[in-house]
Amino acid sequence: MSHEIEILRLLENNGRLSISEISEMLNIEREEVERIIKKFEEDGTILKYKAIVDWEKAGVEEVYAIIDVRVNLTREKGYDDIAKRIAKFPEVHAVRLVSGDYDFQVVVRGKSLKDISFFIAEKISTIPEVRDTVTHFLLRTYKEEGVLLFEDDEDRRLAIVP
Repeated sequence: MSHEIEILRLLENNGRLSISEISEMLNIEREEVERIIKKFEEDGTILKYKAIVDWEKAGVEEVYAIIDVRVNLTREKGYDDIAKRIAKFPEVHAVRLVSGDYDFQVVVRGKSLKDISFFIAEKISTIPEVRDTVTHFLLRTYKEEGVLLFEDDEDRRLAIVP
């Protein structure tokens, strides 16, 4: 694996690693690590450094919903056009083109179920190409971006020995 890929993997797992730490971990010169990271930041390979926050533990009440969206394509509006329009709403956390019964998976964040319902009714459903939607409200997140959001207790069941 090239040093570039190794650096990306390290930063994806921990965006707070210093250049010195990466240099030491990969046994390459600090200046080389700095050059590679700078290149990735400038060309858009590294888009953002992000913290994964357990908002429930922080006491912040937020509601997330996954909205399955089916659309009608036209000569003027393709998937990219519709996705870009949806993505511009500040409530939208993610937009993904997916296979299956629906075309897009849209992740939305709001302060309440009512806020998200209003957003769907007033913003998403009014887009002319949107045929229908199905909304799934997230009840609890157990794992986010590879990070467990619960204490991993030991299995307390009794072992059965034959």
